[in-house]
Amino acid sequence: MDDRNKTNESTVGDGISRRDFLNGTLIASGAVLMNAVSPLKMLAEEDWTGYGGVGDYASSNGNTYEVATAGHAIRDEKYSRSKDVVDTGERFDCVIVGAGISGLAAALFLQRKRPNSTCLIIDNHPIFGGEAKRNEFMVEGQRLMAHQGSAVFFPPFPGSYFDKFYTSIGLDWSQFKYQQWGGSKPPMEVGTDPYGSGGKNSGWFFGAKFGQEKGRWLSDPWGRQLVGAPIPDHARAELLKTQADVPHTDRTPKQHGDPQSRYLDSITLERDIMEKYGISRDTVRTYLQTAGEGSGLGADALSAYADYAADVLFPWDQSRGAQMFPGGNTGIARYITKAILPAAIPGPTDLSSVCRAPVNFNALDRKGQNVRMRLRSTVISVRHDGTGTHAPDVVVTFERGKKLYRVKARSVIMAGGSWTTKHVVRDLPTEHADAYAQFYRSPCLVMNVALRNWRFLYKLGISECQWFEGFGRYTAVRRTALFGSDRKTISPDSPTVLTLKILYPSPGLPLQDQVTQGRWQLMGTSFRDYERQVREQFTTMFSSAGFDHRRDIAGIILNRWGHAYLSPQPGFFFGTAGRPAPSDVLRHNPFGRIAFANSDLSGMMDHRSSITEADRAVQQVLTMM
Repeated sequence: MDDRNKTNESTVGDGISRRDFLNGTLIASGAVLMNAVSPLKMLAEEDWTGYGGVGDYASSNGNTYEVATAGHAIRDEKYSRSKDVVDTGERFDCVIVGAGISGLAAALFLQRKRPNSTCLIIDNHPIFGGEAKRNEFMVEGQRLMAHQGSAVFFPPFPGSYFDKFYTSIGLDWSQFKYQQWGGSKPPMEVGTDPYGSGGKNSGWFFGAKFGQEKGRWLSDPWGRQLVGAPIPDHARAELLKTQADVPHTDRTPKQHGDPQSRYLDSITLERDIMEKYGISRDTVRTYLQTAGEGSGLGADALSAYADYAADVLFPWDQSRGAQMFPGGNTGIARYITKAILPAAIPGPTDLSSVCRAPVNFNALDRKGQNVRMRLRSTVISVRHDGTGTHAPDVVVTFERGKKLYRVKARSVIMAGGSWTTKHVVRDLPTEHADAYAQFYRSPCLVMNVALRNWRFLYKLGISECQWFEGFGRYTAVRRTALFGSDRKTISPDSPTVLTLKILYPSPGLPLQDQVTQGRWQLMGTSFRDYERQVREQFTTMFSSAGFDHRRDIAGIILNRWGHAYLSPQPGFFFGTAGRPAPSDVLRHNPFGRIAFANSDLSGMMDHRSSITEADRAVQQVLTMM
């Protein structure tokens, strides 16, 4: 890796900086921050986006500074002050706002159901995919891939909706094959995803919070029944209850909307865990901090049904195990893009070609093709050219290259997230606005750390680990799918990428306060400070096994997602006090010629819900065309 690709290797143990003061002092003041200057502005002259890696995704690592500032400008209505808008003279049958999986799938369904229709997809990022994008590193002459957001692929049952969908875009998921063990050292079990299995190759780290000033590792914690863990006896006993082979089928909903699913939606996930296993709140908050990670917050703030909904609505063939593209569900986004714009990803439709071929950006927005995609374009206004259903068109205004442009469409699908849609759609009816006010999106930082080797983990006897204090909570070495790997085997001597997912729960605070405080922390921390934190954390945990952050870390990429997860509160899925669920208001009631998609309408951050929401929205706009 050449010097241009190296991150800032700051010295571990540096003194408290101005950014530390911001994170440690101002963030804690909560209410004061609500009236303070944006943390993004405080860092405007410092390094914020950081190194983006190599390849087509190098300029699109999460919400970059450019994307974040544009989003804030929409929120603050700065664009509305400009009257200088260029009318392109273009009119489409449908404009889709957002080129994540939901927007891409909407374009695909529209193309198939109305082949001669014209469609323009508009997105503010430099490349399509939304959170389904990847980071790429070059380390020791090898290309390494890791996901930025959406990660896991679930094998469908034969003949199911998703089996047919994947087949229709040319995706043969049975081709997933992974690296095998290589090298001279005795083999160690290594999984295929970044979340770990909790098996004998896992380890828990206990530090100063648990009276272990020099740190203590406990390998195979569940296999050892937590013997040796420096935790109170009652906590050990309660944690072991969560691993007992006790059926809880009576708590599992049979179908969406049945009495049990509605009960679970009326309580928090924390309460569900306490009831299910008979354990205390303190144990949940201290040791089960990742329980709500699928919805972005702590279990105390989330609807319990959020933990069940995906498996209820999207049953999958668990006997085959979860699968993973080298760069997460970037693979799904690329397959859909190739299906609607074949020249955008040249070559055949086998996994290796679709995964590795460079994107032909020139093929995205060509005049004359029915489907076009316009990137680096921020939609700032969507407004009927008249009154609702009686209007012949919708006017869509977007910013590109510091200039404003206008196009018209017979229909619009808002396939971006709720946090922008509620600002972009002008004159949104009160019913829709009130529904969107019940959508809480929580932040997430996905950090990918490229290593020259992982010998220090092998020396500890682990390939995955969890910890309970400091920066992050868990990480794991993973075997990469062969079609995305330069190396067919893996060993402790192999370069690899460790992924850390950083969430910002504050148990005990109201959900909105947790979201706001977490977003300030995410936005108000510089790249250099995040880099320092992970180097310090790894040094604390791994230096005893020979880890040296200057020697072993080859690169660090941050992917900041200010609104990563829809965090559904109790009542989100089925409503409260006789009122409809907020998502149902938006699903079932298009506003004039505008329909709403995106996975947040389902309450699940899952690429499958992105696809089904897109399918439903296309059915609605077809009646408008």
